Amino acid sequence: MTVLRGLREALLLFAVIGALAAVAAMIWVAVAGGAYTARLGIGLVVVGGLIGMTGDLTLSRIGMLGPRATFGVAPERDTASGGRVLTGVGIFLFVGLPLIVVGVLLLT
Repeated sequence: MTVLRGLREALLLFAVIGALAAVAAMIWVAVAGGAYTARLGIGLVVVGGLIGMTGDLTLSRIGMLGPRATFGVAPERDTASGGRVLTGVGIFLFVGLPLIVVGVLLLT
């Protein structure tokens, strides 16, 4: 059951991010012109790379270590995931990497 929830979460993230990248590519084409599929491919590669690197919020937690230590607050723990099933590796494998692959395929 957890596997199905994780795959549903990945599919939802993939669809939402893909739709947002498509809208951004439309705006980019409307403003600057050019080929839509190439702009969409670039957008998907960029967003897929960003999601792959920051999908588990590690970078934001690292950025908050100093301020949390200043105020005497303990570091955040991974247990409070807010109902998410996928870990950072899962987000990279099932969302970030497919976005990059689709983006590269659109560029060729």
